[in-house]
Amino acid sequence: MRIDRGSVVALLVCAAAIGLILESRVETPAWPSFRGPSASGVADNQNLPERWDATTGENVRWQVAVPGLAHSSPIVSGDRVYVTRAVSSRPGATFKPGLYGAGTASEDRSVQRWIVIALDRRTGATIWERTAYEGVPKEKRHIKATYANATPATNGQTIVTFFGSQGLYAFEANGNLRWKKDLGVLNAGAYDLPEYEWGTASSPIIYKDLVIVQCDTQDESFVLAADIRTGDTRWKTNRKELPSWGTPTVYQGPGGIGAELITNASNFIRGYDPETGKERWRLGGSSKITAPTPVFSGGTVIVASGRAPERPIFAIKPGGQGDISLTGDADSNTNVLWHKRGRGSYMPTPLIYGGIVYVLANDGVFDAYDLQTGREVYRQRLHHQGSGFSASPVAADGRIYLSSEDGDIFVVRSGTEFQQLAKNTMGEPLMATPALADGTMYVRGERHLFAIAPPR
Repeated sequence: MRIDRGSVVALLVCAAAIGLILESRVETPAWPSFRGPSASGVADNQNLPERWDATTGENVRWQVAVPGLAHSSPIVSGDRVYVTRAVSSRPGATFKPGLYGAGTASEDRSVQRWIVIALDRRTGATIWERTAYEGVPKEKRHIKATYANATPATNGQTIVTFFGSQGLYAFEANGNLRWKKDLGVLNAGAYDLPEYEWGTASSPIIYKDLVIVQCDTQDESFVLAADIRTGDTRWKTNRKELPSWGTPTVYQGPGGIGAELITNASNFIRGYDPETGKERWRLGGSSKITAPTPVFSGGTVIVASGRAPERPIFAIKPGGQGDISLTGDADSNTNVLWHKRGRGSYMPTPLIYGGIVYVLANDGVFDAYDLQTGREVYRQRLHHQGSGFSASPVAADGRIYLSSEDGDIFVVRSGTEFQQLAKNTMGEPLMATPALADGTMYVRGERHLFAIAPPR
């Protein structure tokens, strides 16, 4: 059969076009940022084990050492797991877990290396490792914190890491540095004791082609969106705020109101237009220290914070305009569906699962509320060893997983009655929130990363 030259050229052009299409297709990351898609903490159809043993290796597919200190959580995209860490040049550098009131800063101001690592999801083998920054920290950290608290984020092509005063970095999937951005010295210390530098913890998020970071500090507070391709600032919105540590969330739910960027902070919980950074609404009444991330389900957004005396939980209807704060002793209004005082979580982000809001306090008190009404479903104290909880709950297939600073993961059945199914010991403190993807739970401990999964 004879093929003329024109047909050959046409075939080559068609093949090239198909190649470009295939090359541009990127698998949607399974767990792309802190707490997974939309910060929900939920990933069903995982078939995770109820019990495992980190000592014997039962239902532990692999574990690898991850030197250095970090409270950042793992993220998962394609066949990769990404983690960050900060490696001190001081031998024996550590943090202090536990329930205590002292809010002092660590004295470790030695030279650090801020590192990003890509691991093979199936084996735990290191694919690449890059040092984003090396030098003396530009600010101190809390004695319970590390210099790598923020969880990275990815869209499958670009991995974004935020190391506070050391900068914002974007890496390509092959490990090449795409861009870096200096946001200045970010002093996120105690609002009433400025000399106590605590370091940053808010994680970056990705919305369309924007990398969005929330930076609330002693000196300057702002929310910033950078172009994910170049790092150029697309918008920056200054705000009058106290230091905060929560990660923002973009609400994309029913109601036809469009996307809303929601931030949790002390003076106001705020809703912004994520495309422009223009403020739409604000809600007062939060704690003076805020850390949990806003979460949503359907048309309801849950925002909590846990410093006394306020310790509020707000159930918010998106789409508000102006000041939507509650007045007097009111627990609801047009935009606030319900509100509770003295029940908010200090560090862990709430979980919405099966129409129930689960709130885990640092001391192990575990509350459940009806999402629509705020009615208390139950209140139960977890019998932990004493160090408390900083990691956020995650859920899959009717089970909720609660990681403690003591190194135990409690498995609780979801629903209207509290039922503890198991307590699994990892052998080291757990400060980071697990990632759930492809039938595996990735658990980041103080010294190791574990892959928890049933036998193949």
